[in-house]
Amino acid sequence: MQRRDFLALGGLGLGSLALPPFIGRAIAAEELTTALDAGLKKRLADTALAAAREAGASYCDVRIGRYLRQSLQTREDRVLNIANQESTGVGVRVVAHGAWGFAATNTLGPDAVAEAARRAAAIARANAAIGGSPVQLAQAPGVGEVAWRTPIVKNGMAVPIRDKVDLLLSVNAAALGAGASFASSQMFLVNEQKYFASTDGSYIDQDVHRIWVPFTVTAIDKASGKFRTRDGLSSPMGMGYEYLEPDPAQRFELPGGVVAYGRAYDMRTDAVAAAKQAQEKLKAPSVKPGKYDLVIDPTNLFLTIHENVGHPLELDRVLGYEANYAGTSFATLDKRGSFRWGSDKVTLFADKTQPGSLGAVGYDDEGVKCKRWDLVKDGILVDYQSIRDQAHVLGKAESDGCCYADSWSSVQFQRMPNVSLAPGSAPLSVAEMVKDVENGLYIHGRGSYSIDQQRYNAQFGGQLFFTIRNGEVQGLVEDGAYQIRTPEFWNSCTAICDQRDFRLGGSFFDGKGQPGQVSAVSHGSATTRFDGQNVINTARSLG
Repeated sequence: MQRRDFLALGGLGLGSLALPPFIGRAIAAEELTTALDAGLKKRLADTALAAAREAGASYCDVRIGRYLRQSLQTREDRVLNIANQESTGVGVRVVAHGAWGFAATNTLGPDAVAEAARRAAAIARANAAIGGSPVQLAQAPGVGEVAWRTPIVKNGMAVPIRDKVDLLLSVNAAALGAGASFASSQMFLVNEQKYFASTDGSYIDQDVHRIWVPFTVTAIDKASGKFRTRDGLSSPMGMGYEYLEPDPAQRFELPGGVVAYGRAYDMRTDAVAAAKQAQEKLKAPSVKPGKYDLVIDPTNLFLTIHENVGHPLELDRVLGYEANYAGTSFATLDKRGSFRWGSDKVTLFADKTQPGSLGAVGYDDEGVKCKRWDLVKDGILVDYQSIRDQAHVLGKAESDGCCYADSWSSVQFQRMPNVSLAPGSAPLSVAEMVKDVENGLYIHGRGSYSIDQQRYNAQFGGQLFFTIRNGEVQGLVEDGAYQIRTPEFWNSCTAICDQRDFRLGGSFFDGKGQPGQVSAVSHGSATTRFDGQNVINTARSLG
């Protein structure tokens, strides 16, 4: 996996759909609702901690993880695949002689975890012999025995497979009934059962749930062979199956006839709208290149936040740790506290406690209690994202709590927390925002994108581009993409809708690191206006 996260390949390409690599075994669906014995996890953790101390480690943390995934894939009236997977094991990380060492085992026995701890210490000693600056760990006071769970209402893993298949097939049928030529839908459920223990005195048991239901519908003009697609406008969420059981009272309609919900999603309604809009896109004119005022819905803006705020403010990227693979960042340390990132309306914050978000946990994978903090305040760059061995670079006494590993067998490292744009403080609806836009585009849904290695220049497409003329949202145009330079884009922000319109988008499989790992992260915003942006036409003639 590259930095680009997992894409559900809809329509004719669905047969090639594949999940990111997952080291585990296939299991029966009934096993997805079970858990490891709490007493066993505590005993194994204590064994590893003791063995690490005896091997000379000055610090040790142990992660005992049971990682579960279920995926369902359908197309039209067929089920293409159902997979239930489990991966369970123990990862031990130590500091010895001022260097890191890590080892893991999938054998849940005292001898195996003790040997993993000794092997981690031996690796640390070998790393220390190479030289380099000693590890400087920020404080992380032990919290004793605590537990945290995603506050789900209904465990998606416990919902019968038949019910999930029926939902997906009904979504496909609804799209086909509304005029789509092809329809595909998927469901992904993740449960991370993570137990963390450290020589600081923490024993943290966490149970994390996530859900995602992407789909793609395709409309074909049989006379010309031309086709258009529209992907679902859902967001992956840190919720249970209740996400797919929306309360009609939460339904609201946006300009252009786009239907949205609060913290729930009506998949069938969106599929019907997608089918109709895919047909409209077949007849839509190609966008005229030029300068436009953009009104960007959270279903599109989340990706711009992810790529051009979240990534450039990862401290490891800023420090050059990723230069060999994913690039560096234009947001160098000398800019902290003075660089104007955006207009004074722009406050961007990190928060791993946001309810319903993909990144929400009680504690990170270093045992640090999670929190919210500002990255950009009133347009000024004020901070970055750090973990325990980076905090000293910023003069911080504590980590920001954004360390994560995607498996017990992966070493934890700095990963992006939820990064969001704060909503406007004054009451403002989308309709009111649009009223004084003379020549603009109203954009929904993620599309193709391209970003340079410093996260300074970028280009973003979308699912739906509605024209705005003299304060009115009108018909669709096709082949659009907006080009930005990060600070110029955020400085052009002239209005942000209020909290009523705040919604989360997100990336379910965001790739980073060598060896590669994936994480899940949300990005919230309300609908936001950016004036005078360059829009290009991406259509090309095939001769």
